[in-house]
Amino acid sequence: MAIQLEIVSPARLVLSRNVEMVVMPGYEGDLAAMENHAPMIVLLRGGVIALHEGGAVTDRLFVGGGFAEITPDRCTILADDAVAVSELSAETARARLADAEGAWTEVDKADINARDAVLDRLQSTRAAVSVAETPR
Repeated sequence: MAIQLEIVSPARLVLSRNVEMVVMPGYEGDLAAMENHAPMIVLLRGGVIALHEGGAVTDRLFVGGGFAEITPDRCTILADDAVAVSELSAETARARLADAEGAWTEVDKADINARDAVLDRLQSTRAAVSVAETPR
């Protein structure tokens, strides 16, 4: 039993294939999509998407956030960005975190839209640093 998975970033189609299960970082907690899943659209936070086949994780990708549309036979992830966990650089992630922390210091906290955009970026880069620094 499988579900058709597509992961799309603004730049490209990242992945398109059948998997038994995909576990993704939902904004309100991790969730898994499998065949016959109830239809839903979910907001994603920065974190790792794990692809499962044969009862094991076969691939791990970091996403900076986005949305997922799940149907009984398909899962489409529209990611802000997506990169294989093995390609994450801790040094690059820490530099991006420093930039995001600077933006947070400078943002007008009374401007809700600007504040929320910077906060999302900050949380995503913190997740990237955490994943990049974790031994693989």
